[in-house]
Amino acid sequence: MTLSELRFVVSVAQEKNFRRAAAKSFVSQPALSLGIKKIENELGVLIFERNRMGISLTTVGEKIVNQAQIVLEEVDKIKAISAAERNTQQVEVKIGLIYSIAPYLLPSIIPLVKNSSPEIILEAEEDITTNLIKKLEEGSIDAAIIALPFVVPGIETQPLYDEPFKVLIPTKHPWNNKQKINAKELKNEKILLLDNTHCFSMQVREACPGISDKAEVQAGTSLETIRNMVASNLGISILPQSATANNYSNDLINILSFESPIPFRRVAIAFRRGSSKQSSLVKIVKSITSVKEKIIAS
Repeated sequence: MTLSELRFVVSVAQEKNFRRAAAKSFVSQPALSLGIKKIENELGVLIFERNRMGISLTTVGEKIVNQAQIVLEEVDKIKAISAAERNTQQVEVKIGLIYSIAPYLLPSIIPLVKNSSPEIILEAEEDITTNLIKKLEEGSIDAAIIALPFVVPGIETQPLYDEPFKVLIPTKHPWNNKQKINAKELKNEKILLLDNTHCFSMQVREACPGISDKAEVQAGTSLETIRNMVASNLGISILPQSATANNYSNDLINILSFESPIPFRRVAIAFRRGSSKQSSLVKIVKSITSVKEKIIAS
């Protein structure tokens, strides 16, 4: 039996007339009668009694019609689920991240967003804060992952997590036997930082006021370059904790923690007020906060 034949049975039971049931089912009366006869033969029972008074359901026919209605209702539910899935619109969300966050955050959140919110097509790009502000204002990106403070008219921010700073020293450094240092001890050290176009350098200077004018600014956009310079015994540096995870370890470098109060930065998401992508951004924020402990794990 087919779903169409079940619909014929239900339609005849409702209309109590083959002609009207055929018209309701948009088939000819002979085709409907043939469908009913086919089901009766297949089941080996009469569903309808036909006499001069009209059509009526047999006792077993009533049970069959009731069950057929349940089956057809469930089929309609399945179709509704499929239609809802087809109608789910994919949303493209473009996010910019500062260079000192992107390499350490994206590997965790891209697969998570893909699995938890498959309707979101996430596109990410790296840039400096100044450029991300322009892109946010002109609408070429929907949000930016930055570090606070970030005060821009018309742009809202939502804190995501606080990230401590760590100290990178070459293994030949006198501090090699230490596990922690006080930020004030930095004043006599040669500290390697990114150039001043990167907000991370400013964040380090603000969080670690003990840094003296001996802090050496290095041209470039990569914390990895700074890491390799430390490994080459050219100085020490300060990196966000996410950049010092085990998968970024180096046998020529030791990582020290700060004594309390520990310098840190506050990572946040910035977006235009009244953004049409608000619901998608909420899902992305949820993904980030769910893995924040992994991102900043010691």
